[in-house]
Amino acid sequence: MKIGPHLLANRLFVAPMAGVTDRPFRQLCKKLGAGYAVSEMVASNALLWKSEKTQRRANHVGEFKPIAVQIAGADPAMMAAAAKINVDHGAQIIDINMGCPAKKVCNVAAGSALLRDEPLVQQILEAVVNAVGVGPNAVPVTLKIRTGWDREHKNAIEIARLAERSGISMLTVHGRTRADLYHGEAEYETITAVKNHVRIPVVANGDISSPEKAEAVLKITGADAIMIGRAAQGRPWIFREINHYLETGGKLPTPEIIEIQAIMNAHLLDHYEFYGEHIGLRTARKHIGWYCKGLRDSHAFRQRMNTADDCKTQLQMVNDYFDEMKSHSDRLLFLEAA
Repeated sequence: MKIGPHLLANRLFVAPMAGVTDRPFRQLCKKLGAGYAVSEMVASNALLWKSEKTQRRANHVGEFKPIAVQIAGADPAMMAAAAKINVDHGAQIIDINMGCPAKKVCNVAAGSALLRDEPLVQQILEAVVNAVGVGPNAVPVTLKIRTGWDREHKNAIEIARLAERSGISMLTVHGRTRADLYHGEAEYETITAVKNHVRIPVVANGDISSPEKAEAVLKITGADAIMIGRAAQGRPWIFREINHYLETGGKLPTPEIIEIQAIMNAHLLDHYEFYGEHIGLRTARKHIGWYCKGLRDSHAFRQRMNTADDCKTQLQMVNDYFDEMKSHSDRLLFLEAA
C-alpha cells in the first residue's frame, strides 16, 4: 500500500493516541510489525508550538520513515500554517484530526466536533492541501474521522466525498460517532459504505483486537488497511501476530515471559531517555500497567511500582516482578480479567 509516494511495509497502522503514541512507542510498534504509525496530535495554535510538550511530540529523530504528524484545530489558516511548520521539521505526511472525541478538543470545535460543520471541514482540508499537498514537493495529506456526530447524524460518506474532492490522499474512519466516545462496539457498515463511495484508500479503525478480527474487518469493509489503537497498549506484538495470520492463516504462539520482559525493558529504557528522569518515571507507569494487565498479582505490583521515585528503581521493580512470573510459568498466564 502507498500513501502518496511512500510505499508502506504492510497495511497495519498504529492509531495516534494522545499520551501513548510517542516516538518510543511508535518505533517499538514498527519493529514488531506495524507498517505505519502517526504521531500524537499536535495543536495548530502557534502559541503552543514552542511548548515542551509540542516540541517533544514533534521529535522524530531516528524514526522509521515515513514520518507522519497529526495536526488538530478549527481555523483553516492556522491548520495550514501548522502543516507547513511540521513539514519544515521533517513530516513526510500530514494527518488531520477530525476524529478525537475528547471534550477539551471538541469544546474548541476541533476534532470530531468539526463533523457538524461540513463547509468548515472543506475549508480546512483545502487550506492544508494547498499549503503542503500540491506542487513538486507535495506532501500527502490524510484525514481521520468518525462516522458522524451522533447516531442520528452520520455523515461520514459526505465528509469522505469532500475529502476526495479536496485532495486528501487517504481516509481513516473510526466506527463510532463522537457521542459514542469509546463505548459499545464499533460498527463497520458505515466504513463499508464510505469505501464504496470513494476511490481514495480507506482505513478501518475501531475494536480490532485480534488476528481473526483484523481479517474479518478487512473482509467486511473492503478497507485498504486497518488501524489499531487500544489493543496495542501493553501488547505491541499484536502487529506481528496479525501480519502473520493475514499472510499464512496460522497463529503465532503466545509470547514467552522472557520475550515480553525483553521488549518491555527496551521500551522503558527508550522511554526514559526520551522523556528524562522526572517525566519518564511518571509517564512509564501506564505502559507498565498495560504490560502487566491480567498477570498474577498485577494489581498489587502496580501499587508497589507506583511508589518508585526514580527510573532505576522502577525498572528494577519491573524486572523483579517479571522474574517472579517466570518462576511460575515460561509463558504468559492471564489469571485476572483482562
